[in-house]
Amino acid sequence: MTALIQVDRLSKHFPVHVGLLRREAGAVQAVSNISLDIHRGETLGLVGESGCGKSTLGRLVIRLLEPTSGTVRFNGDDLTHASREQLRKLRRRMQIIFQDPYSSLDPRSPVGNSIAEGLRVHGIINQSEQHEKVGQILDRVGLQSAHAQRFPHEFSGGQRQRIGIARALVLQPDFVVCDEPVSALDVSVQAQVLNLLRQLQRELELTLLFISHNLAVVEHLSDRVAVMYLGEIVEITDRDTLYREAQHPYTKALLSAVPVPNPHLRGEKIILQGDVPSPLNPPPGCKFHPRCPIAMDACRTTAPTPIQMRRPVEHLVACHAAG
Repeated sequence: MTALIQVDRLSKHFPVHVGLLRREAGAVQAVSNISLDIHRGETLGLVGESGCGKSTLGRLVIRLLEPTSGTVRFNGDDLTHASREQLRKLRRRMQIIFQDPYSSLDPRSPVGNSIAEGLRVHGIINQSEQHEKVGQILDRVGLQSAHAQRFPHEFSGGQRQRIGIARALVLQPDFVVCDEPVSALDVSVQAQVLNLLRQLQRELELTLLFISHNLAVVEHLSDRVAVMYLGEIVEITDRDTLYREAQHPYTKALLSAVPVPNPHLRGEKIILQGDVPSPLNPPPGCKFHPRCPIAMDACRTTAPTPIQMRRPVEHLVACHAAG
């Protein structure tokens, strides 16, 4: 498959300043040396605990944040070093759906204006065509064109997220980052929004990066899954292989916590000891070793290099015990 997004050794460190003179005392290592490809037309799920750097990585991929090091290529174009004008031309092809649909909308403006903002910024169509385009995209996400004149507070959470999806898709992008788009919604509404995303991805041939901490949601939507821990990708493979033959102990612990409706199929839960280390001062070697039940001496001193498992499908695991 052709890679639409190519991420090469991408890192993002946020400096920490202290004192009246704002002296730099260190840096939060939010994303550390990540390399991955997102294939055209696929949905890549990105999972991990809160604070592991998932959202930061999503924003780096579309350059809403400036990376500390590394490169991101979009359809062969280098986003990391693109000029302002070059980046502006590429913006319409990359969009994001935010986690909180209410805070991402202007409360003082009708939602139709928010949806059409991208069309105005890029000068794609004239004023009269904007209303028609907004009505069409609202219909596509399950709302009515008349809703364009209403304000965000007049909608439910699920409807606001549909508006967020409409705003992202009105520019007909190739790639969309979905940053936990259903985590703030009721379970019944989550299913509706997930089914809508799946339908739109298929109909519009979209490429999605779907960020979530819910592995059950990711299984429903993703073609491949990347597992992230403390700023690093520890395992990546196709969905079926990951849920059937996970290799990294962190992935196994996450999967053991997924609720199973059939009590006869429930496996033993893996309880991780200790707390997630601080990204301000991560441990040496494998970052997971302080909580790992199978940690070896090498794990405490040497960071593992991702290796390809002996399988016909891509299955990269960053673990000394894998193989």
